Amino acid sequence: MYWIDFPPAWTFYGLLAAWGLSRVEPAWLGFGPYHMALGVIVFLVGLGLMLWASATMLRHRTQVMPRQEAAALVTDGPFRFSRNPIYLGDLLLLAGGALVFDAPLALLLVPVLAAILQRRFIRPEEAMLRRGFGAAFEDWAARTRRWL
Repeated sequence: MYWIDFPPAWTFYGLLAAWGLSRVEPAWLGFGPYHMALGVIVFLVGLGLMLWASATMLRHRTQVMPRQEAAALVTDGPFRFSRNPIYLGDLLLLAGGALVFDAPLALLLVPVLAAILQRRFIRPEEAMLRRGFGAAFEDWAARTRRWL
């Protein structure tokens, strides 16, 4: 059951919902002629951010998988700008999907996904980092925003 409650799975559920909304939304509600190109760009930026963050974590020999103890507090690379660049990438994937599917109402799913990720994954992970790295985590968290 772990794979059902896993950040990429939640992103996939959001993308499925975005696709479903694209099938029922009226055509006049669309984004316009450049939605596909913009959506692909946003999607690729999200994917690139996720890969950059994952590579940075692997370079520090720490866990990329959620709910696992971190071996190191990673504060460089994309973690200089966001405490959660992989989750930010998930949000960009969903926003890009909404654009590609030409489903403006699906953009409402982005803050829903953000709330799910924050409650189910980010808060517990930050509590784990706080326990494991104490003042170093607090210093980094004080100077680095959660999202951007």
